[in-house]
Amino acid sequence: MKYKIVPVTHYAQNCSLIICEKTAKGALIDPGGEVEKLLQCVKQENIQLEKILLTHGHFDHVGGAKEIALRLNIPIIGPAVEDKFWIDRLPEDGRLTGFGELQSFTPTQWLSDGDLVTVGELVLSVLCCPGHTPGHVVFINEANQLAFVGDVLFKDSIGRTDFPMGDHETLISSIKNKLIPLGDDITFVPGHGPTSTFGRERLYNPFIAE
Repeated sequence: MKYKIVPVTHYAQNCSLIICEKTAKGALIDPGGEVEKLLQCVKQENIQLEKILLTHGHFDHVGGAKEIALRLNIPIIGPAVEDKFWIDRLPEDGRLTGFGELQSFTPTQWLSDGDLVTVGELVLSVLCCPGHTPGHVVFINEANQLAFVGDVLFKDSIGRTDFPMGDHETLISSIKNKLIPLGDDITFVPGHGPTSTFGRERLYNPFIAE
């Protein structure tokens, strides 16, 4: 498995391009904007983009999803249906934040806890981790000990819960009861900022440290 983190827009949100090297197929996780930049990255890797994966419905993580899906005729997978609220309000959020004209959409598939998603021969397991948003999901590739956690967990921090439908206690529970038990050696790619490991955050993250 190969992956590349591509920060996009002035929000510096991480879009991840994951690649199955055996099949030269890939997926974009959370394409939040700068569509041309992301498509150029895909072109440079000389792969076939086969799907878009979304961890949650906030505009800065899904802003480029519909355009890419339409241009390449590929499906949008995720998040969980509880985030329909956020995807439906994309046009309003685009105006309110100055992010630009955004269109709502319906994902090809809503995800549920325990689902499996394939990218080429790669297998990603799905964990529902609400709190930042009610329908937030995390993608885990156990073979490579790698997780894509969106805005659930960051190096030395956690996702905000002061947005509509956010809940701090639920978020902490998602992290402690679903992510941390996966093991200290799991590297995670957050929605913003640098990568870290669950083990490091378990010890040093002030929000969850034991």
